[in-house]
Amino acid sequence: MKNVAVIGAGTMGNGIAHTFAQSGFKVQLIDINEDSLKKGMETISRNLDRMVTKEKITEAEKTETINNITTTTDVSAGVKNVGLVVEAATENVDLKLKIFKQLDKECHDNTILATNTSSISITQIAAVTARPDKVIGMHFMNPVPIMKLVEIIRGYNTSDEVTNIIMKLSKTLGKVPTEVNDYPGFVANRILMPMINESIETLYNGVAGVQEIDTVMKLGMAHPMGPLQLADFIGLDVCLSILNVMYDGFKNPKYAPCPLLVNMVRAGKLGVKSGEGFYNYSESRKAEKVANQFV
Repeated sequence: MKNVAVIGAGTMGNGIAHTFAQSGFKVQLIDINEDSLKKGMETISRNLDRMVTKEKITEAEKTETINNITTTTDVSAGVKNVGLVVEAATENVDLKLKIFKQLDKECHDNTILATNTSSISITQIAAVTARPDKVIGMHFMNPVPIMKLVEIIRGYNTSDEVTNIIMKLSKTLGKVPTEVNDYPGFVANRILMPMINESIETLYNGVAGVQEIDTVMKLGMAHPMGPLQLADFIGLDVCLSILNVMYDGFKNPKYAPCPLLVNMVRAGKLGVKSGEGFYNYSESRKAEKVANQFV
């Protein structure tokens, strides 16, 4: 289990790779796009530099962490000799099912297959493999190197042995694993996304402006970040995807995405990653400056 693979070099994938590598694991970071791998490694290096500056790690520890990560665009080669694969691709059910079908064929029979999905059914993903007992959810929080929580989601067939292994493994990463069952949105997003959606509805209905809504939640409810700013950091497209999964799963109108959210995603205003969402991040790399507060 000291050898792991991470599928996807985006925000969550490179954060997961960083976390494993910093804890002494040998990591294969896999993405079909070479540019994504390059950007992912640049992000890991920048985040490690900040940790060195803040004296959280030494320069030698930074170098060791980087050396623990190997990048590849070859999925078959990347997962050949690993005990665990953590999939962190785009939150799209068809894509995830395709990936897990391939992983099931390419990986050793004893390899545990985990997904970082924030809402998609673990049971559904496991059903496309011949090892449903070895499929589990590991839902890390963003930014991964900083946030302590990992939601551990058991599918219908996930074994006790695999659950215990992943719980213990998460603790070795310095995380606090919390076991939950496989229902749409799990715990974190089942509670968080309706709050974000209601905040967007509040804006949509003209009750208050963006900054006013966020100020109320920060100062009145002691949230470190307002829900609209948080939505920008998560990605409005990701928020919409999660709400759609929950709406489809529960058939309850309280999970129906606000029309304003739908239109913003259609317009390409996705939050930090597009430079604009509820806030504008395009001026003087404002997004990066804000993000640096958390690393």
